[in-house]
Amino acid sequence: MDEMKRYLIFGVMLAVVLLSACKAGRGFRGDDSALSDSLGVDSLAADSLDGDFSNVVVPKAADELFDDFIFNFAGNSKLQRERIVFPLKVITHGRQTMMKRQQWQMDYFFMRQGYYTLLFDSERHMEIVKDTSVTRAVVEKIFFEDQTIKQYVFNRIRGTWMMTCINEIPMQQSHNASFLDFYHQFVSSLAFQQAHLEKTVKFVGPDPDDDFAQMEGIITPDTWPAFSPQLPNNLLYNIVYGRPEKCGKQKVLVLRGIANGLELQMTFRLKNNTWRLTKMIT
Repeated sequence: MDEMKRYLIFGVMLAVVLLSACKAGRGFRGDDSALSDSLGVDSLAADSLDGDFSNVVVPKAADELFDDFIFNFAGNSKLQRERIVFPLKVITHGRQTMMKRQQWQMDYFFMRQGYYTLLFDSERHMEIVKDTSVTRAVVEKIFFEDQTIKQYVFNRIRGTWMMTCINEIPMQQSHNASFLDFYHQFVSSLAFQQAHLEKTVKFVGPDPDDDFAQMEGIITPDTWPAFSPQLPNNLLYNIVYGRPEKCGKQKVLVLRGIANGLELQMTFRLKNNTWRLTKMIT
C-alpha cells in the first residue's frame, strides 16, 4: 500500500472515530452536542450521573492529584457541597458577591458531554497533571459567544481540595487570549484551518494495517479535509494547574473522551504573530 493511500485510510478512520461531521469546503458550525454524539455519549447515562456517584466513598488518594478529585467532584452532589467554602466568593467582571450554601446548584462541568479539553504550553508541560505538589487549580469554562471565561478556583487546604472562588472575566484578560481568539476562528472555518497549517503537519496515529502499531506521516493543506477533526466551538473547558504562566509561543490542545479512551492532541506554534498547526496525534 503506497503512502498516500495509507494517509487517506487514516483520515477516514479519524473521521469515523472523532470527526463524524467533516465535509470538504465547510467549517464546523454545528452544536457541540454533535461532538458528544460522535464520541458515543449516552444522554440518559449523563442524566443519572449523580445517582451513579452519590454513594461512592472518595479515597484520600483522590486529593493528591487534582484530576482524580475533579472527576469525583463533578459527579457527586454530596461531595460537591462538602468541598465548597461557603459563603462562596463570586466575582463577576470585578463585582463581588457571596453565595450561600442553599443557593448552590449542582454543576456537572464536562461530565455530561463525555469529553474534556486541556490547554498546555508544551508537551513537557503536560506532565504537570501528575505533579502531587500542585496546590492550586482552576477549571475554566470558556464561552466563545459571550467572550467570557468562568473560572472555578480550587485550593488544596491541609491536603484537601476545596473550591474557594468563582471568577468571571472577559476572554481578552486570559493569558490564553491570543490562542483562544485564533482557536475560535480555526474551528469555524475549514478554509481558515488550511491557511493556518505548517507546510507539512506531522501526525501520529493508529496503523490501519496493524491494530497494535502506530504510523507516522505528514498532512499537507490539500489533504487536510480528510483529517480535519470536529472540535468544540461553543464551549471549551480548560484546567490551569498551579499559577498560569505568560502565554508562550506554543500551545498543545488535548481532547480526551471520559469513558472510551479516545484522545486527540494538536500542537500549535506562534510564528510571525500567527498560530499554525504543526502536529496532530490520535
